[in-house]
Amino acid sequence: MLNYLIKRLLSTIPVLIGISLLLFIMLRLLPGDPAQVLAGQMATPQEIENIRRQLGLDRPIYEQYANYLSLLVRFDLGRSARTQNPVTEEIWARLPNTLLLAVVAISLACLFGIPAGIISAVRPYSWIDYLVTTSALFGMSMPVFWLGLMLVVLFSVILKWLPAGGTGSWQHVILPSFTLATFVVAFIARMTRSTMLETLSQDFTTTARSKGLQERVVVIKHALKNAMIPIITVVGLQFGLVLGGAVLTETVFAWPGLGRLIYDSILARDYPVIQGTILIFALLYIMVNLAVDLIYALVDPRIRYD
Repeated sequence: MLNYLIKRLLSTIPVLIGISLLLFIMLRLLPGDPAQVLAGQMATPQEIENIRRQLGLDRPIYEQYANYLSLLVRFDLGRSARTQNPVTEEIWARLPNTLLLAVVAISLACLFGIPAGIISAVRPYSWIDYLVTTSALFGMSMPVFWLGLMLVVLFSVILKWLPAGGTGSWQHVILPSFTLATFVVAFIARMTRSTMLETLSQDFTTTARSKGLQERVVVIKHALKNAMIPIITVVGLQFGLVLGGAVLTETVFAWPGLGRLIYDSILARDYPVIQGTILIFALLYIMVNLAVDLIYALVDPRIRYD
């Protein structure tokens, strides 16, 4: 297990380098001049050129990337072009808020999605099954930003039960986490239903029933336990979708996280912050998938990593 863990950690290095290269090139292909944005509309050409020189944008792109990579190997993400603060400080100040939102959203999705999928599989083609599948389709099709705005209108403007945005208390977490969890719970419910239907039709569940076990024991102890591997996989994959959806959700709810930081940095063409934040997102996604692989061995003792 230790050798497997070391190999996986070492394999993240070329992945992150590849992501940094693609991201570096794609940002430079976007329209808009960062120096012009920072200087303002009334700036003179000389002032814009001075800013370009300070940011290193006057150098060839391969030289810019080589300089960026030399900083990256020293765990230095550079400085923000807007605030001149280290990008690492900008990220660490907002990372806990994004992780809180992601963990709460994933927890809510599992809390509602897995039971909904189980009930739907136990009673296939019933009105409960149709309700779950229709709700899942509705949740998967719902735009995150639209749902967030509708929740703000309903619970903040009309009912005045919850704050419309910001942070500071547990009440501020409810609306953005529920918005993120909506499309995740749909995926988890659909996957749980399909895997449980397949597991409940296999011979070992028939044998368990023939032994006189209660249906609840057959479903939970036998069927669900053997169906957990695909469900865990989907939960891990949805973490990446939660991080992607955090950009829109945090913007709608004025949540001070990495998603809002990326949005503000894109508007300001702040390349160092965009690159650093997306690299952190990629690293989090890699670590979550590594944790999912390790959880496989805990759920199914037959799985071994040699």
